[in-house]
Order: sequence, then structure tokens, then C-alpha cells
Amino acid sequence: MPRVHISDTPLGDESDAVQLIVDAHYAHEAEWIVFTPEQLGDAFFELSSGRAGAITQKFVMYRMGLAVVGDISERVAASKPLADWVRESNRGRNLLFAADLDALNEQLEDRQ
Repeated sequence: MPRVHISDTPLGDESDAVQLIVDAHYAHEAEWIVFTPEQLGDAFFELSSGRAGAITQKFVMYRMGLAVVGDISERVAASKPLADWVRESNRGRNLLFAADLDALNEQLEDRQ
């Protein structure tokens, strides 16, 4: 099972992402970092802002998994592009969306 670090820090921008990735890797030997939707902020879920793409790119570049754990059902229901992105991300290797930690653990176990 991959090592997961649950962040208690909001993720503001790409430079925050890099710092959190470094901290999670060296201090916690993590392979994935978990954030709540609230820690990511509204702009992350507004795909036209570019924020999600920029942050996700940092995680991919540094080979760290990004997990969003929490209820985003209203956001997904309101945006087809977001719904498509969440669905495709959950099929990939670098970004996961899960309703809770148990669901995340199941997704991570299925990937091994």
C-alpha cells in the first residue's frame, strides 16, 4: 500500500505545491498527499482558471500522487468538464478523487 500523507495545510499555488511535495517526501516518505476540497479552494475546481492543471502538473513532475478527499458531488453535478476530468483522473495514476479515506484506500489498493 502506498504511503499517504494527509496535509493540514491549504494548497495555494504551484510554489506551495512544490514545498508540500518536498516536505511529504522527505519528512513522511509519502507517495500521495491528501487534501480536502476546502484546502484546494474554489479556483481549483473551476478548470478554466488553470489552477488545477498547474498544481497537478507539479505533482506529476515530482512523481507525487495528489488525492482530493471529500464531497465534491455538487461541483461535479454543476460542471460537465469537471465531471469528465474527475472520471478520467480516477482512471489515471497521479490524481484521485474520493468521497472519504476508506474509498481512497480502496482505490489505492486496486492500483497495486
